[in-house]
Amino acid sequence: MLVLVGCLVVVSCVLGGFVLSHGHILALWQPYELMIIAGGSFGAFLSANPPKIVKHAVSNAMALLKGPKYRKQDYVDLLELLYDIFGVIRKQGLLGLESHIEDPQSSALFTAYPRLMKEHELIEFITDCLRLMVGGNMNPIELEQLLELELETHQQEAEAPALAVMKAADALPGFGIVAAVLGIVTTMSQLSGNTSTIGEHIAGALVGTFLGILLCYGFVGPLGAAMESRVHEDGRAFECVKVALLASLRGYNPKVSVEFARKTLSPHTRPGFQDLEDHLNGARNGAAA
Repeated sequence: MLVLVGCLVVVSCVLGGFVLSHGHILALWQPYELMIIAGGSFGAFLSANPPKIVKHAVSNAMALLKGPKYRKQDYVDLLELLYDIFGVIRKQGLLGLESHIEDPQSSALFTAYPRLMKEHELIEFITDCLRLMVGGNMNPIELEQLLELELETHQQEAEAPALAVMKAADALPGFGIVAAVLGIVTTMSQLSGNTSTIGEHIAGALVGTFLGILLCYGFVGPLGAAMESRVHEDGRAFECVKVALLASLRGYNPKVSVEFARKTLSPHTRPGFQDLEDHLNGARNGAAA
């Protein structure tokens, strides 16, 4: 929602300042200039990126209107799921997880958290890590290196749409110059005829430069930055899982392992220590009952 608010502020301040300085708002309405800039930039965006990146860029931009992907309750559920997993390890050993990780869709351990089950990439990451722990006979250092490599690859792939949008934003001023040059060409062609409209043509040409810069720094560039910020925020769930599993593999008890994971979360999404403690105790007492 802040994306829309930011766009409204940009439009209000830029156009409001122009009108208050005795500018004529209709002078900025140059649809052909806009077609050159927006159409040219979009065409370059399509040429520069594979269909997968284009599709994800559109879906990620639309997702900004829905707010963050993982909310505070989602992280509470994730920490509780990890706590339950570590409880199984403590009681039955790593081999006790085999039936759960082979088919998480039918596992009571995972299906107890229906919201998380919709996040297929996160669940797959958790189960893949657990498979390595169960059958890989890996020490914490080896597993940490492998998980860091996987997270780096995942992060790069997730950031690709945002970087593509920011590169498209960088091209907008250039297409604004293209539109301005074409406007000057049109103006020069009028010198041999009616010269009363030369001022209008020059103004229209300058609007091209204005639109290219405004779209770059006022709309598309911030949109790409917001998409990148969301990718980093969503990546905390994977980092949370990594830290918790490594802590468990190093021999820490379930509560301490979960606390390690809780510390990786942002302050505004991190559940409080006592709140999480009470939640885990309530879940454990409910299971016992």
